[in-house]
Amino acid sequence: MAEHPGERTFADRLLEAFPPLRWALGAPEPDEAGPTPNTSSSADTGPSHAYPHPHRRWVPAEHEPHARTWMSWPSRKSVWGRQLAGVQQDIALIAATVAEFEPVVMCAPDGYSARQVRDRCGSAVEVTTAVPTDDLWMRDIAPVFRRDGAGGLDAVGLGFNGWGRKQVHADDARVAEEVARRCGVPFERAGFVGEGGAVEADGDGTVIATESSLVNRNRNPGLGREEVEAAVLSAYGARKMIWLPGIRGKDITDDHVDVTSRFVRPGVVMVQLPPPDRDDVWARGAREQFALLSAATDARGRRLQVIRVDGPDTVRSRSAAFVDSYLNFHLVNGGVITAEFGDRVKDEAARRTLAAAFPGREVVQLDVDRLMAGGGGIHCSTMHEPLA
Repeated sequence: MAEHPGERTFADRLLEAFPPLRWALGAPEPDEAGPTPNTSSSADTGPSHAYPHPHRRWVPAEHEPHARTWMSWPSRKSVWGRQLAGVQQDIALIAATVAEFEPVVMCAPDGYSARQVRDRCGSAVEVTTAVPTDDLWMRDIAPVFRRDGAGGLDAVGLGFNGWGRKQVHADDARVAEEVARRCGVPFERAGFVGEGGAVEADGDGTVIATESSLVNRNRNPGLGREEVEAAVLSAYGARKMIWLPGIRGKDITDDHVDVTSRFVRPGVVMVQLPPPDRDDVWARGAREQFALLSAATDARGRRLQVIRVDGPDTVRSRSAAFVDSYLNFHLVNGGVITAEFGDRVKDEAARRTLAAAFPGREVVQLDVDRLMAGGGGIHCSTMHEPLA
């Protein structure tokens, strides 16, 4: 794991990671910006809230400054069985790592779980029992935060239903509204059922999702693709949706996009490709996503620049549900938190690619095999709250 400089404050990291914010606060702007790795000449690189938006509310890009990260403590043996202790260890590691870059709030379902969080995560992680949860997948159960066009935020809930009623979710179904209430921001429900990990947004009018996840009767019965698209665009304040076919019924999420394809910034995406000798359904799906996104244009008419990330050749886990994704990373203020799999060559290549794609951010790789054997990763277990 990379070392973190110990002397920089949260404010220092924020200003270092986001030069436009530093300049806005009065620092001199450089006369000429140097070349940026992996940046297409047509792509806008400033913060998306600076772009003109025809919608009053929109979901900003994940690379913009965060106020905090939200997480949830896993506590149910009925969900995790004998794997619970190992998964708790991985969630504690993620929380402690994120807390070195930005504030973290961990939702714990009860007092006993709250004491576990304090013991294992340390004092840098805030704990609340005001938002009880069933499981740890905060990306999917938390609200999606939006800018309101007046310098504030609101939040939209995506109607979480246990990934199509595949898992208990009585508490998780209420998390979005409870988090919004705790943040003191207005809340509304989207016109479709989905999860945060199902939709990638660039903050500049474009979203990406898989049909297998959203155009699915286990979430949106009776709605066709056009109706789901209209509801997603309305909820995200976007103008164009890029659909990927996805893979139905092979995992609990029905193939969330955030495992394979991610926005780096407007006009630029990353796609993880499998080793050439893999020809399973997931390998074929990843290659299909790469081809489709390479030919796609965004809401501004830009042909997407696609950065290739090669997946690992080998992993330590033998779990059939294991998610071997470098791209299920979580962006934090000044950093990128991603996984490593014990494949030294591919781990290092992924680290370098992420560092080039996100200049000025420290790339931290974690061994979270217990979590990823459960079918999700670092991005799946976190939800960012943007600065207003």
